[in-house]
Amino acid sequence: MNIADILVTIINGSIIFATPLILAALGGVFSERAGVVNIALEGLMVIGAFAAAVITIFAGEQWGVPGWLAPWLGMLAAMVAGIIFSLPHAVASIDFKADQTVSGVALNFLAAGFALFLVKKLFEGAGQTTTVQNVFTKIAIPGLYEIPVIGPGLFNVYGISYLALILVGVSYYVLYKTPFGLRLRAVGEHPRAADTLGVNVRKMRYMAVMISGALAGLGGSALSIAISSNFQHATVSGHGFMALAAMIFGKWHPAGAMGAALFFGFATALSVSGQVLGLTAYVPSEFLNALPYLLTILALAGVVGRAEAPAASGKPYEKGSR
Repeated sequence: MNIADILVTIINGSIIFATPLILAALGGVFSERAGVVNIALEGLMVIGAFAAAVITIFAGEQWGVPGWLAPWLGMLAAMVAGIIFSLPHAVASIDFKADQTVSGVALNFLAAGFALFLVKKLFEGAGQTTTVQNVFTKIAIPGLYEIPVIGPGLFNVYGISYLALILVGVSYYVLYKTPFGLRLRAVGEHPRAADTLGVNVRKMRYMAVMISGALAGLGGSALSIAISSNFQHATVSGHGFMALAAMIFGKWHPAGAMGAALFFGFATALSVSGQVLGLTAYVPSEFLNALPYLLTILALAGVVGRAEAPAASGKPYEKGSR
């Protein structure tokens, strides 16, 4: 394998492995910009990965849905599942003023247990789904794909990867160029002032958490019906926490979160491609497997002290409180 092939493998892998992190991190940006800490990204990705795999399998194999359409239905199911599962966190955090970190952690446990319970019920006691046959396939963009090295690396990825990159731009526009985004950021910085100006703080926070659930569920679907082709207990395996780290590393900004996710995706690509590239001859495979998580810790250790969360993040708001 020559240098060009190695670069193509690393670039392509970085985009693919960053996809679920980008989507979940964007969800975290929406939620925390509105003032609701969402530790539940891991659980929301789990339930999204589960819903996407199950619906894709049943749609393609039992419901007679065309193979090309099945994964897109699975993706939509993941978004709906993410929204539904985000509601308990929203109710606990917004209406009952519960500790948002505790609520998120509880949802992580609930999602993992619930998804595995349903897998065993639906697949006759198995600990995982059957292999998803109708998965997302790579889409090469004509013209751009022919660019040496860059083309095969950047412009030959899954459709959901292109969608993730598009959603970064959409998220930036919504948050910083629309009245909705201004109101959402206002309730995360100074909810009392926003309330005084007629912004419904409760409604905005609910919408932000639901958007967060949809995007995190979408990120989970990228894992189960694009990268791993099934769902089991290890499908998500900490990606939600890595997405949370990407959001903080990116300073609660869509472009920053994408950059951090690509950094973690690069580490994962090195980890997965290490044996193919011959890196295990110089570095223990265990170290390569731990590399994405190690870099996550180092990145957070270096940035958390300087990163400033939205002023009202994690703080419950009650109308009329001072």
